[in-house]
Amino acid sequence: MKTLVWVEHNNAHVKDATLSAVTAAGKLGEVHLLVAGSGCRAVAEEAAKIAGVGKVHLADNAAYEHSLPENVAPLVTQLMADHDAFVAPATTTGKNIAPRVAAMLDVMQLSDILSVEGDKTFTRPIYAGNAIATVESSDAKLVITVRGTAFDKADAEGGSAAIEDVSGPADAGTSSFVGQELAKSERPELTSAKVIVSGGRALKDAETFQEYIMPLADKLGAGVGASRAAVDAGYVPNDYQVGQTGKIVAPEVYIAIGISGAIQHLAGMKDSKTIIAINKDEDAPIFQVADLGLVADLFKAVPELTEKL
Repeated sequence: MKTLVWVEHNNAHVKDATLSAVTAAGKLGEVHLLVAGSGCRAVAEEAAKIAGVGKVHLADNAAYEHSLPENVAPLVTQLMADHDAFVAPATTTGKNIAPRVAAMLDVMQLSDILSVEGDKTFTRPIYAGNAIATVESSDAKLVITVRGTAFDKADAEGGSAAIEDVSGPADAGTSSFVGQELAKSERPELTSAKVIVSGGRALKDAETFQEYIMPLADKLGAGVGASRAAVDAGYVPNDYQVGQTGKIVAPEVYIAIGISGAIQHLAGMKDSKTIIAINKDEDAPIFQVADLGLVADLFKAVPELTEKL
């Protein structure tokens, strides 16, 4: 089986989410990558070094610079004539492209898979991750999105794949890129951070969040996350949100401070290796998944913890 993997990138470097997708695709058979962008040959050369990759398809065109799905999906569909499956990481971009590809191929999409059980059999979470469904496709072509935290990252070095230039439909003319506002931070990005410190609604306001969470994160060199309640209350921007409707993370250490543990939040972080919870409510659901739990007032415990680090 030949599998085509969408390479997530910024026209300069391959993003980590791609490496997990390559691992998942490798369980299906031969792995080919698609690098679509503008001035992105360096990305293709980097992608060619990923272990286990057989070929890299490079589509270099201004129409693909911002990964607009209306432009990229027809290109993927064209390449699927020679591939059996299309795999994309379950990122914002991947989840934008894959459904369009599935519609153009007239197949059902398999979303957010956790494991590969056979050529056409997979597991995926349902009910916010409280149950795992085993699903089997009967379609001739597969369109799959992969939950990055469920698969190990492929080695970024060690491969020597050939790079093949491809062309396809360029600008579909149905959408245009207007602009983007990117949050800039010196802290690790949530989906790749090894340690994450998250705060919840108990932190009261944005100033208190900054005062208690940020010094601890700085001491640990950690990424900063938040519950949806904290984001909705305006404590921090949307890109800090961890959970079913935010980012799915699985760091080495996840520290939940003042987070009760609603099912939607747990869905985004319960695969973390070690979960530490600080909450004054001993009956908070977060303690059911925590490896270490501290029933205490965060306004006393967090400064003391930060000071002793």
